[in-house]
Amino acid sequence: MCAMARPRKPLLSRERIVETAGALVDAEGLEAVSTRRLAAELGVSGPSLYNHFRTKDEILEAVADAVSARVDLSMFGETDGRDWRTALHDWALSYRAALADHPHLVPVLAVGPGRRPAGLRVADAVFGAMVRAGWPPAQATHIGALMRYFITGSALGSFARGFVDDATAYDPADYPHLGQAHLLAERRQQVDEGAFETGLRALLDGLSLQYERYASP
Repeated sequence: MCAMARPRKPLLSRERIVETAGALVDAEGLEAVSTRRLAAELGVSGPSLYNHFRTKDEILEAVADAVSARVDLSMFGETDGRDWRTALHDWALSYRAALADHPHLVPVLAVGPGRRPAGLRVADAVFGAMVRAGWPPAQATHIGALMRYFITGSALGSFARGFVDDATAYDPADYPHLGQAHLLAERRQQVDEGAFETGLRALLDGLSLQYERYASP
């Protein structure tokens, strides 16, 4: 009996479509993704994509959910042992790291989880952990929203990249306090990560002050 010939290219799957679309977004931005472009990249006909996704937006939603799936949620496990503040801190670092690896997807993720399974697991884990820690449900909701605003907002742009690396651009006569601003661009990661950690600590300090007032016994 003759063995069936193996296909020259891997069979099309949701995973291949999502992986290829994600690579396009990372390299060129959201506007680079179209069903025609994806079909060309995958070496298939355009209509074959519709066997897996109905629209381009569904593809982008799946790509965004793949990023959410990389966020560590272990700190919210009931047996993990971390208190609510430490858990939020460690989760925020993991979430921001995932966004930093895929900055072009931040606008999609910033909208909220919608129906995305991994995104909903993130929201469920944060809310559940805050309620177990003693926060009233309404405040737990506010904390989840606040953290998403802060984390996604921090990933939308870079403060350090907002300055050019030309020392002559900041005349001391006009900007007496920006004499070192031209150095920010080359120190982008240090500045942005330091700013995020500073803001995160301030946010958690504020929540800690509220905790005794809101937390149930």
